[in-house]
Amino acid sequence: MPSLFEELKKLDEEDTLTDEKLGFDEPDLPEILPILPLRGVVVYPQTAVPLTIGQPRSIKLVDDILAGNKLVGLVASKNPNLDEPGVEDLYAVGTVATVHRLLRAPDGTVRLLVQGMERFRLGEMVEKEPYLKAKIELIPEFVEENLQIDALARNARDQFAQIAGMIPSFPDELIGSISSLLDPLETIYTIANFQRMELKDAQEILEIDSTEAKLRKLVGLLVRENQVLQLGQKIQSEARGEIEKVQRDYFLREQLKAIQKELGERDEQAIEVEEFGKKIEDAKMSEEAEKQALYELDRLSRLPTAAAEYGVIRTYLDWLVSLPWSKATEDNLDLGHARKILNKDHYGLEDVKDRILEFLAIRGLGLTREGTFKKSKDLIRNEREGVILCFVGPPGVGKTSLGRSIARSMGREFIRISLGGVRDEAEIRGHRRTYIGALPGRIL
Repeated sequence: MPSLFEELKKLDEEDTLTDEKLGFDEPDLPEILPILPLRGVVVYPQTAVPLTIGQPRSIKLVDDILAGNKLVGLVASKNPNLDEPGVEDLYAVGTVATVHRLLRAPDGTVRLLVQGMERFRLGEMVEKEPYLKAKIELIPEFVEENLQIDALARNARDQFAQIAGMIPSFPDELIGSISSLLDPLETIYTIANFQRMELKDAQEILEIDSTEAKLRKLVGLLVRENQVLQLGQKIQSEARGEIEKVQRDYFLREQLKAIQKELGERDEQAIEVEEFGKKIEDAKMSEEAEKQALYELDRLSRLPTAAAEYGVIRTYLDWLVSLPWSKATEDNLDLGHARKILNKDHYGLEDVKDRILEFLAIRGLGLTREGTFKKSKDLIRNEREGVILCFVGPPGVGKTSLGRSIARSMGREFIRISLGGVRDEAEIRGHRRTYIGALPGRIL
């Protein structure tokens, strides 16, 4: 929005380009005009707008009108990406304008300062080469005088002043000049000229015939833009406040560390890191697990407690040290004891019991050593060995109770993992640690 004002000011002050100041006496408007398609901009009556053109046929058009009455028909293109739009690509309503100033740049482009005069409707196309020429039908505008229009115009000026006040780069003199406008049409077109809006909305304001309807459309757009800017400022303020809070907390923690150091005290983070180190040492982890745990502990000691990753690493270490790395039970593979437990807990199922006893007998042959049995922790090998019993059957036939009986007969803890209702494979294998609140899966 301020860039348009800056362009106008720059055109007025530019000295480095070839400058042709054009005298102008308002002529009678002809029935046929050369048509200059515009990309992404709408020019309104009673407004001055800077334009930059670079297409050869557009430059040819400008050169020709400068030798004549300096009048041109400005029509917005429906698709701003087209370099040379045809008749079907243009809106039906445009603005008759006169060229007040022209600057030729060394790169061959031409910059114009045009003054909008009156609306027109495109008629029959007379010429297509070397540029478009068409018959035009002027659309006169009349301002209805009533309190409703005065109220809407004042509302539009107030809304625009609020919007401009939220943009630091917007010039104060422009806000003052718009606030002093009295003519409703001039108010509409001047504000619409500087207000950022979608091309279709800008074109709709030009095409609407009723002054009151124009004002209502413009006020609606201004109210929405005002709300968007206010919300943006609120979001920025909240984000700035959050950043300031984090910085303040960090500063206070650093001060607290310095004070504790002077008093010979230790901060909570250092105490927590030391406790984790002791737990890792007592856990008797495997070499690989201990190496990873110490690496994460080192990262934890260097992170501020306010960091999001601090909580992730802390949770990870909590899980590592809580696992029973060195805790084990001693297996009881006495087949007589196992048969007694199975018969006590289950009636019948002789084939199943015999298969379980065979399984225990085979394990006993491989694990006995001088009359003693290995502890369960000694059964962990680098390679998977042995077989796994799998009970298959519908609910209620005794699969879980058989597993509980086997654990009781061997003197092991019984763990039941129910997968009923589990739909996400992450619940089984675990979540990625990068996610907040990530937890291990059902099976480690």
